[in-house]
Amino acid sequence: MRILVVEDEPKTGDYLKKGLTESGFVVDLARDGREGLHLAEEGGYDLIVLDVMLPGLDGWQVLRRLREGQGTPVIFLTARDGLDDRIKGLELGADDYLVKPFAFAELVARIRTLLRRGPLREADQLAIDDLCMDVPARRVTRGGERIHLTPREFALLHLLLRRQGEVLSRSQIASQVWDMNFDSDTNVVDVAIRRLRQKIGDPVPGRLIHAVRGMGYVCEWRP
Repeated sequence: MRILVVEDEPKTGDYLKKGLTESGFVVDLARDGREGLHLAEEGGYDLIVLDVMLPGLDGWQVLRRLREGQGTPVIFLTARDGLDDRIKGLELGADDYLVKPFAFAELVARIRTLLRRGPLREADQLAIDDLCMDVPARRVTRGGERIHLTPREFALLHLLLRRQGEVLSRSQIASQVWDMNFDSDTNVVDVAIRRLRQKIGDPVPGRLIHAVRGMGYVCEWRP
């Protein structure tokens, strides 16, 4: 299980990383809000431990941004112990709220409780414009007409549809669709995108899949 800790106080951050690693987790540590948000948006974490009072972006801002596009479980770990703070954190989408000073054993117990809940159920039906995907049936149609995709093309389209409006780098796409890292000069993602566009009838420039210069690709409908 991978955990991201976002904590600017050096001793607390190091303590959390060491303790959680010894408890069997793979732990990354971010020292400010911007770095934490960047790492969290890269994905791949099973849970995030987030402080509120952070430089760059505070914990409220980080969580608000995260909840625009993902449901990774978040535990606030903060010295902000007021009732209004607790309510605000939960209303923003935090899954738990633990006040400093804290007992490390309690933090681990809360983490394990959240992880046992498992990931949020993903939608079975995804759509953009007249393109529809039935995930369990592995069926894709556009305008009611069936589109036959290879397993890799289906996985690529599934990723783009799940994260509509989010710019995905080539390395993100490669790691999630091919489950491996490619060298920066490898054009396998560009070739796969081009073939997918041809199959779904989305020529360049298209209305569904768009290249973002110097960054990657985004799936969003544009008239």
